[in-house]
Amino acid sequence: MEAVVSELILESDSVYSLKLVPTGAERFPDWSPGAHLDLRLPPGTTRQYSIIESGPDCAWFRVAVLRDPNSRGGSEYVHLFLRPGQRVMIGGPRNHFPLEPASSYLFIAGGIGITPILPMVAYARSRGIAHTLHYGGRTRSSMAYVGRVESWGSSSVLWPEDSVGRIPLREIMERDELRSAVYTCGPEPLIKSVVDTAAAVGYAESDVHVERFKPRVKPQTPNRPITVSAQRSGVTVEVDASTSILDGLLRAGVSVNASCRSGVCGTCEVGVRGGIPEHRDDVLTADQQSRGDSMLVCVSRAFSDELVLDV
Repeated sequence: MEAVVSELILESDSVYSLKLVPTGAERFPDWSPGAHLDLRLPPGTTRQYSIIESGPDCAWFRVAVLRDPNSRGGSEYVHLFLRPGQRVMIGGPRNHFPLEPASSYLFIAGGIGITPILPMVAYARSRGIAHTLHYGGRTRSSMAYVGRVESWGSSSVLWPEDSVGRIPLREIMERDELRSAVYTCGPEPLIKSVVDTAAAVGYAESDVHVERFKPRVKPQTPNRPITVSAQRSGVTVEVDASTSILDGLLRAGVSVNASCRSGVCGTCEVGVRGGIPEHRDDVLTADQQSRGDSMLVCVSRAFSDELVLDV
């Protein structure tokens, strides 16, 4: 869909929020907490940004963009060139970080990782579900939406590292007698600490939910050639070791949606009808990966010599 930027607000030292409105008479599609949009920007880049909130009947969406000093064109363009009145194309919403039903929630956010967490907290508050939020950042001025978090009262705690230190994860989790469902998003060191601490104090692996903005560094087996059959397209492709499955399919004329090409956005997820995928993404849960009925073709490979995909 095409959208117009109707509002641009500086939410912290390095975070802008964008209010997006459909250019036509139609409304935006429905969404749920944890969902993100694809923002397609004029330089030819597509980036994913979590939906923070929406207007009545999805009359508008709000997302926030951190200016990344190592930007490949997305956040840099938003901060330097995108202004109210300009038009952009959006895709989605898609949700690979859904808020599952639970009797209580423990939300832990770091930096720009607050963005998918905000609507989750709002959802829990609106339904009277027990929850706590711990939100950390380098400094208070670097943390977006501090005022909103503070307005939520004692169940939401700020942890600017330069003044109060890092989030005391072990202490927080040991006090959580309800063994709440844990939702966390932020830098990889924080996510790893949350996962490791939760395991150490006795949380079930299935109760810890994470979203990453960047892929983890993982040991990988060397690539080898794969035969990929695109079942619905009627095309079989020989993918060599130096080519991703995604690129092999695209070069053969098979249409596959894709964006990040690093296994974190979920755009290129396709169904698997045959063969054994070797999952290398950071989107699918361990249970989803073990089922082997879908895969992200931008980064994943195969343990089998052939894959049959539902594309």
